[in-house]
Amino acid sequence: MKKNFPTTFFRLLLIGILLLWSTLIYGQSTVPQTYQMPPRAIVDLIDVAPTPSVSIDPDRKWLLIMERPSFPSIDELSQPELRLAGIRINPRTNGPSRGRYSTGLKLKSISKDDEFDITGLPTHPRIGNVRWSPDGKHIAFTITEKEGITLWMTDIKSKTAKQLIPAKLNNAYRSPFRWVSDNRTLICKIIPAGRGEAPVAPPVPTSPVIQETTGRKAAARTYQDLLKNSHDENLFEYYTTSQLLLVHLDGSITELGTPGIVQNAESSPDGNYILTETVHRPFSYIVPVYRFPSRVEVWDMESNVVKQIADLPLAEEIPIGRGAVPTGPRSFDWRSDAPATLYWVEAQDEGNPRKKAEIRDRVYMLPAPFTDKPTPLISLGLRYSSISWGDGNLALAYESWWQNRKTKTWIIKPNTPESKPRPLWDRSYEDRYSDPGYPVFKQTPQGTGVLFTADRGKTLFLMGRGASPEGNRPFLDQLDLRTLKTKRLWRSEAPYYEQGVALLENKGRRILTRRESVTEPPNYFIRDWRKKELKQLTHFPHPTPQLKDAKKELIKYTRDDGVQLTATLYLPPGYSPDDGALPMLMWAYPREFKSARAAGQVTRSPYEFIRVSWSGALPWLTLGYAILDGPTMPIIGEGDKEPNDAFVQQLVSSAKAAVDEVVRRGVADRNRIAIGGHSYGAFMTANLLAHSELFAAGIARSGAYNRTLTPFGFQSEERTYWEAPEIYFQMSPFMHAQKVNEPILLIHGEADNNSGTFPLQSRRYYHALKGHGSKARLVMLPFESHGYRARESVMHALWEMTEWLEKYVKNAPVE
Repeated sequence: MKKNFPTTFFRLLLIGILLLWSTLIYGQSTVPQTYQMPPRAIVDLIDVAPTPSVSIDPDRKWLLIMERPSFPSIDELSQPELRLAGIRINPRTNGPSRGRYSTGLKLKSISKDDEFDITGLPTHPRIGNVRWSPDGKHIAFTITEKEGITLWMTDIKSKTAKQLIPAKLNNAYRSPFRWVSDNRTLICKIIPAGRGEAPVAPPVPTSPVIQETTGRKAAARTYQDLLKNSHDENLFEYYTTSQLLLVHLDGSITELGTPGIVQNAESSPDGNYILTETVHRPFSYIVPVYRFPSRVEVWDMESNVVKQIADLPLAEEIPIGRGAVPTGPRSFDWRSDAPATLYWVEAQDEGNPRKKAEIRDRVYMLPAPFTDKPTPLISLGLRYSSISWGDGNLALAYESWWQNRKTKTWIIKPNTPESKPRPLWDRSYEDRYSDPGYPVFKQTPQGTGVLFTADRGKTLFLMGRGASPEGNRPFLDQLDLRTLKTKRLWRSEAPYYEQGVALLENKGRRILTRRESVTEPPNYFIRDWRKKELKQLTHFPHPTPQLKDAKKELIKYTRDDGVQLTATLYLPPGYSPDDGALPMLMWAYPREFKSARAAGQVTRSPYEFIRVSWSGALPWLTLGYAILDGPTMPIIGEGDKEPNDAFVQQLVSSAKAAVDEVVRRGVADRNRIAIGGHSYGAFMTANLLAHSELFAAGIARSGAYNRTLTPFGFQSEERTYWEAPEIYFQMSPFMHAQKVNEPILLIHGEADNNSGTFPLQSRRYYHALKGHGSKARLVMLPFESHGYRARESVMHALWEMTEWLEKYVKNAPVE
């Protein structure tokens, strides 16, 4: 058929006029809204399957190798999702809607070269919740299917997996099963039989949604995915209610109690009791599930209530601030070194960190049969952190305090609580160089973890990252509990970054380590530090050999106030100084400190493997960019000063020091440097573009830009908006949108559930930028949360960032 030329011409002319009009009116052209792909060089980096994760068995004889998939499709991410009380549920599976999983299991002998596949798995399994039995002879795990989650088991002898029971597990809230110490039984949460269809929302509201304050302070953070009405309450109760079962390895089952919202059900080390924590009404519309009312009880193995420990009320009125906790008992658990002794913590300062008190927390114990009064174990002047149990004569109690970054560790004798605690460490946890490490644990026959000791309990083993001015150098130390002196047994040596994973025998001479270098990917080794022998166990290949020759350097430079800063500089493969200055992407995240000395400490190793992640900046090495990764942006408030009192000034000063250093080195062109970051790094990016002229463009992903939308504190800021309105104003890029004269790319997940980073934050900031004539682009990714999961979303985000960098950075004018 012959076309009418004039008609076609005028149609095209009309479309062109409409596009021009759209550009003039809205500041952008109307373009097809489809997922795009970045250049092939980046796609090939990102599509590589992740390196497998591993788990060691209790007897330290086997490595379980868990293969992991690459990105799921947007189809998987777009499955039905309920967002209730701070959790996200797939109603089809009654499990987490965004859970990660493994796709295959292998067993690798630690003493031999044998490696075996676990057979009997269904095609394309989604494996989760992998747990060894206490004796290491069985592995239990879940498999998520289209219509539910099932319990599976494999034994080490047969290496064949089988489904244990036909019932579907309830994995909507907390762990769906736990081992009992007899090695033959698991406590499982299943979907109650005959629970019926899910509640259906009424076609029209049957009543208004009413909330009322009684005049008492009940400030809360800006939580997301909260309950909104009575229908949400009914849905939450429906999907989180479980029936507890005792499931035996032969498949037989015993019901325990009646259905309830079980957040914890854990047997005592001797296997005679079960500690249960069950959520109940009234629910809340302003706080998530972990602050709902809960009942704490001890049952026997026939589900008889032996002792009700507490019935905790709704915790809507916890004071604002780091270190604020509920009143009454909290943090219930079993002593891991005793047959059946409960312990918990109770605040002595009404849970209020702003209230003066000599004693903040007190730890109590209650042994079976739970008829005596609780025994005080230790009183703490700071806030309770945790306890590492050893035996009746040894445990380590930890306390800390946010306001001054103090942490203390005490040596205590649990069986003689009247004994005076002995101080072990008293330090600032910001001071990485003084970090003594963490104690090594071993597993008991009951499946609990206790301190790994030698010399009849006189010696502890410590592992740590070994922060130092030359970078992290992990170590293994021996601590004499009599003198409190340490002896270094082994330390990672250049050009490798090697960290301890587990001790393989009781004297601590053989260690399982994870070893890597700049060009060699992480693999697992057996190291005999005394004989200086090293045996490689795994042989995971280099995932991105195309970047094997990229150059990496840990650089140091100084801010104008004398604070030492560090960053990792990457240069593309084949780069030569003769190539001159390159376009650069800086990717950063600011952090707060109470000490300038701590802020200037080195936090990385120059010998770590060059890991490429879609979420960082390294993919653009393939396109000829220099990368400055993690340039430190410390915000310091020493003494009575708060770090954020000078946030903008310190942020700009840190960024200027980084820019000046890479320009001085000749690797970056001052006019072609972009700044980018995710979350608080996005907030940083927007602030730097508003308050400096250092960068050609910015990339801000999933950030918060208006701090009046988080009025009861954010990040490490404890003051409310009403206490420090000038701080909230000065730190909010939204309030300074008129100052942004560099192009900024905003990317955000439409289903962001991170506290404070509502999708609204990016939308409103974009509108502010648009209203002031700034060059900005807003990309909202469907179904994505704070971190992006779907392959389509990840690839499109990389395409957007590439286009932005190519247009506004690489091709920016060069002076």
